[in-house]
Amino acid sequence: MSIYTKPHWKQSILITIDTQNDFTLPNAPAEIKGTIDVIPNMIKLLRLYREKGLPILHVIRLYKEDGSNADSCRKEAIENGSKIAVPYTEGAELVASIRPSPYSTLDAKILLQNDFQSIGKNEWIMYKPRWGAFYKTKLEEFLNDQNIDTLIFTGCNFPNCPRTSIYEASERDFRVVMVSNAMSQVYDKGIQEMKNIGVNVCLADEVKEALQSIK
Repeated sequence: MSIYTKPHWKQSILITIDTQNDFTLPNAPAEIKGTIDVIPNMIKLLRLYREKGLPILHVIRLYKEDGSNADSCRKEAIENGSKIAVPYTEGAELVASIRPSPYSTLDAKILLQNDFQSIGKNEWIMYKPRWGAFYKTKLEEFLNDQNIDTLIFTGCNFPNCPRTSIYEASERDFRVVMVSNAMSQVYDKGIQEMKNIGVNVCLADEVKEALQSIK
């Protein structure tokens, strides 16, 4: 492991990607198979980050009912009546088991204007308009302001939003960890591709072990 890619756990943030009801729950409108199965490993890490007082960021999608903010691959379907992660609906909310307690529901007004919604001590939600979490968002500025240099990625549908966000993070010289068993739709070739760009690919228990050594 290079000295330039080795995680700095004390300066890390745990990121969940698109772990919302409409993408996660069985038979949901845009269910990504396997996401519900990785929730227990996500919970394990969320609990530990909360116990340690380390930062957590939930990155989400929101689709206006008129399709005006939709990416091109979903725009026509939403214009024709498909409802996916519609603001102020339960489908857009984080899956109940990963929420902090107490929990404030998503404030679409705040999120859609590219601001961060605080939902607990050192815990936030942000909206991304496309696959990558850095695209037309304030994420890089937010991370720098928090003195964070290590990003721990978990969540929904590796081939799309997590992978894009990981590449964007790597382009900005952040140290990156991909928790392979806390992310859905992971495959062997993708893991190798991540390792090829210096991403630390590990399991939830390995992250837990590293974090437990932090005083």
